[in-house]
Amino acid sequence: MKIALINENSQAAKNALVCETLKKVAEPLGHEVLNFGMYSAEDEHQLTYVQNGILAAVLLNAGVVDYVVTGCGTGEGAMLACNAFPGVLCGHIVDPSDAFMFAQINDGNAVALPFAKGFGWGAELNLQYIFEKLFTGESGQGYPKERVVPEQRNKKILDGVKEITHRKLAQILPELDRELVKGALAGEHFQEYFFAGCKDEELAKCVREILA
Repeated sequence: MKIALINENSQAAKNALVCETLKKVAEPLGHEVLNFGMYSAEDEHQLTYVQNGILAAVLLNAGVVDYVVTGCGTGEGAMLACNAFPGVLCGHIVDPSDAFMFAQINDGNAVALPFAKGFGWGAELNLQYIFEKLFTGESGQGYPKERVVPEQRNKKILDGVKEITHRKLAQILPELDRELVKGALAGEHFQEYFFAGCKDEELAKCVREILA
């Protein structure tokens, strides 16, 4: 599995810590981590939490990555921005039990974490334990055991609802503010990672037009 890390401007200084912790957990499990920044608080390329959602949606819908780890000060804004788009099911994760239950019950493909609120002593340990619960073993297995069947059924129902209530991303992006979208896709390694892994030619054409 390929996992994207995306940090917005208010918490960009923590990118190295989050990336290091994520790789420490994910890479021994056979996953690959792609860091899309922001890489530091001084980065010329700035991302807002809304742009985190745009970037997450582009990466997931194009098949460039299978999972997105993002966040903001509280995690709420990034979660809302991600869920505004098709093909993204993002949970707000505060602790390891959140991570475990989101993975097993909701089986999403993105998480938004609070990188300021409650981010004190042991923060890196909390991140480590969260990532362990997210990426160890198979997700979508249900919890508790007696609720497995209805939970898996509800997940399929939710997926079906999202397919009806959302348009294709290639139709949405051109209608958004061009500079907002272009800024979300202007990261140092975006084009390198995106065009190497994109599996949706329609979306790739849309991205090329926006970046032109």
